[in-house]
Amino acid sequence: MAGPKLQLFVETTKRLIRRQATANLKRIVGKTHPADIAHLFDHFIEREQRVIFDLIDDSEKAAEVLSEIDKASGVQLLEGMERARITEILQAMSSDDRADFISELPEELAEEILNLMAKKHSDQVEDLLSYQEDTAGRIMTPDFFALTGETSAKEAIEAIQKASEAEMVFYVFVVDDRGHLVGVISLRQLITVPPTKKLKEIMVTDVISVRTDMDQEEVARVVEKYNILAVPVVDEENKLVGIITVDDIIDVIREEETEDIMRMAGTHEDEFVYRDNVFKVSRFRLPWILTNLLGGLITGYLLWLFRMTIRDVLALVTFIPVITAMGGNVGVQSASIMVRGFATGRVDFDSLKRFLFREVRVGVIMGATCGFAVGLVGYFWHGNPTIGLVVGTAMVVAMTIASTMGTLTPAFFKKIKVDPAIASGPFVTTANDITGILVYFGVATLFLKYLIR
Repeated sequence: MAGPKLQLFVETTKRLIRRQATANLKRIVGKTHPADIAHLFDHFIEREQRVIFDLIDDSEKAAEVLSEIDKASGVQLLEGMERARITEILQAMSSDDRADFISELPEELAEEILNLMAKKHSDQVEDLLSYQEDTAGRIMTPDFFALTGETSAKEAIEAIQKASEAEMVFYVFVVDDRGHLVGVISLRQLITVPPTKKLKEIMVTDVISVRTDMDQEEVARVVEKYNILAVPVVDEENKLVGIITVDDIIDVIREEETEDIMRMAGTHEDEFVYRDNVFKVSRFRLPWILTNLLGGLITGYLLWLFRMTIRDVLALVTFIPVITAMGGNVGVQSASIMVRGFATGRVDFDSLKRFLFREVRVGVIMGATCGFAVGLVGYFWHGNPTIGLVVGTAMVVAMTIASTMGTLTPAFFKKIKVDPAIASGPFVTTANDITGILVYFGVATLFLKYLIR
């Protein structure tokens, strides 16, 4: 749903909510696909979202809607509902989504819901929650389909037809008597072989799998690299414990990219949830803004330290914005490339030296080009060739340092197990403002006797 149709739906729904036309609202919601309802939630305030969600009688449809919206908004909806209704909806979800939501609920409420759930569902949730957050174990589903190698192709097909609870059977995974993963067969392969063939005779033994403790971003890269629809998850003994399907991988990619973009901007993805709460939004943004404020004060202090140089050659003031801005821009470019490179797997610590060497050379080339241009401007503007030389030299050095810092800072955060996305944006910009001022006035001070006429 998009464009005029989306706008019409939103306006109609808002009008019906104001009029409390429950019957008409229920009819509209009943005809709308769960994914479309979830997409439309961003256009409604919390009270309107609750009205719409409460009109969904079908627990499975409610579970689908809840799975499609962001977790924070979903938790807000659940917290205002009766415990029995929460339990009913969560039990209609896939096990990984169910565990995800319960992990976000307040501890007391989560405990109540687990006690109300069927033992099978609560046991699955507790098993999934035993794994670290953002790992393969946390996002996998234990409702997988597996058979032994002695099973015939005909028996396997019959078993698939009866496997109503298994999570999307894209592949038949083959396990031994102890549950260890030993092979995999695609459905296409299964239906094209003679019915009497044993699975062990036709299975692929070189199985692509992931460990339960693998980071979810690494899992996404595995799925992307090998173009598979589901990846098996094994424990340290290679025992098959779950699978991760491509729809979960899409959610991971979307979640990680949103998180990286928001962190690079110096804020938090929950801004979308609290978009009408200006105090919470401000709280998300303030830490980085205060970092910038501190950086600005340090920059101001450095200018004060070089006040004698500025006093003697007032023309230097005209190029301060250029030096700081260019250094910050180059640093952010390098940092953004590194953050994205780490996220996609194109950059790792083995290739870091090569990327660093490349970024340094790029910084030198861009610095030399911009330095030459601004140096000419300085010469013709102020009629002093030394000013042009100082500004040009400072530009080359500042931009080279900025590209180096933009490359190494994300790598440092990655090394200490902190999301490298926080290295971009405000952090790099502020750091490069400071180094730019130091370089500029350091060079100016060295050439001060030639600047004074």
